Amino acid sequence: MSQQVKKFDPLTFLKEERSVHAKRNVAERTIDFREIYQPKEESELSNQAARCLDCGNPYCEWKCPLHNYIPNWLELVRKDKFEQAAQLMHETNPLPEICGRVCPQDRLCEQACTLNTGFGAVTIGEIEKTVSDRAIKNGWRPDLTHVVKTDKTVAIVGAGPAGLGCAELLARNGVKPIVFDKYPEIGGLLTFGIPGFKLEKDIIQKRREFLQDLGVEFRLNTEIGKHVTIEELQQKYDALFLGMGCYTSVDGNLPGQLANGVVKALDFLIGNINQLENYQMADYPFYDLKDKRVVVLGGGDTAMDCVRSSIRQQAKSVACVYRRDKDSMPGSPQEIKNAIEEGVNFIFNRQPLSIENENSEVKGVLVAETELRDNDGGGRKQFHINQDKQELLEADVVILAFGFSASPAPWFDNLGVSQKQNGLIETQPSNDPDVQYSQQTSAKGVYAGGDMVRGADLVVTAIAEGRQAAREIMEYLGI
Repeated sequence: MSQQVKKFDPLTFLKEERSVHAKRNVAERTIDFREIYQPKEESELSNQAARCLDCGNPYCEWKCPLHNYIPNWLELVRKDKFEQAAQLMHETNPLPEICGRVCPQDRLCEQACTLNTGFGAVTIGEIEKTVSDRAIKNGWRPDLTHVVKTDKTVAIVGAGPAGLGCAELLARNGVKPIVFDKYPEIGGLLTFGIPGFKLEKDIIQKRREFLQDLGVEFRLNTEIGKHVTIEELQQKYDALFLGMGCYTSVDGNLPGQLANGVVKALDFLIGNINQLENYQMADYPFYDLKDKRVVVLGGGDTAMDCVRSSIRQQAKSVACVYRRDKDSMPGSPQEIKNAIEEGVNFIFNRQPLSIENENSEVKGVLVAETELRDNDGGGRKQFHINQDKQELLEADVVILAFGFSASPAPWFDNLGVSQKQNGLIETQPSNDPDVQYSQQTSAKGVYAGGDMVRGADLVVTAIAEGRQAAREIMEYLGI
């Protein structure tokens, strides 16, 4: 007997409320680094997908940098066609289970959802994550028997989101991608920067197996300029893609920041993951925060990763200091909410002035109160520092989470790749009126994308630029 097709009810959004993943109990989740959200039953996924209005002009799809076919795969989920939905997800996104976890849907697809005007957006991220998880668990792979293999090979430097996005699309079109990365696992900051409570590392390992099955080759623990020269890559491969990210921490130039106990955010996060996963990377020591008074400076998602990781390391106290108010924080509102639930103390409207120390050991952060004032020209409010209102926030450890800047490699000049004054790679204007950007660098046959071109940005944007580079590379190779 054929499976009965569910009848579509266009008023489902009135009968079914928006339903998000339940979280693990705070007391339980703050003693480990496992993901905090609990999985949903498939029937609930179908009910949530049925809330989609299938808008004639799908704002959710256009708001997504990858332009995922969201209404189309929501319709398949509504009909319990999960494998077909996963297949459609993979048509535009090589990492759907990761984007479902780390994308700021509240600022992208779900913000643009028509139902967000009062009924609650469709839970697009949760559905994307759960369906793609199921597909990988069940060993699903796309049918590539129709793909015509070529003799072209492309070297990809960096196994982060941009590099993986480029590699996957090339492999789907018969080009052999070889991905080089200095770390022992793929993912870049997905693996080494994002804590396990947002993205467990076995998810990355499963994705690596998936990509290898598609024909992507990884050469890990291999640093360009150390283990292999860039000239060798140019000579051996038909094209190059650079997706090396931004790893240079912005430190704020605070007096006293060289004292013992001051840690850069990325050093702390990578050191923690290095210890938890036993990667044995000698350059990233573990910072043990147990019973320490921790102050994190910054208000973005990296700061949230640091405060929530500090809680899980059983710090004595954890405070997050931000120079503006809560509504101005650049971090995800959901991540801020999670941090508050887990016991982080937020101190708003405070500007760090210096890191105070005694005998080169941190003893606290000197801050001054700030006031936000309307900008006469419009736009974001300006903040003013009140030097008459200062206080010392006592701390044993201070984590600097002010963001990241470009990390240009010493061999860029030899490659002939132009850089902007801030160190980011410069790409050429697009000749295609339908393409907003081009990933072609000033060097022939060399393309770049992701954070090393745009500056620190979203995972999904890096993937989109990697895929755009793959299209341009295939055109360059005549495929």
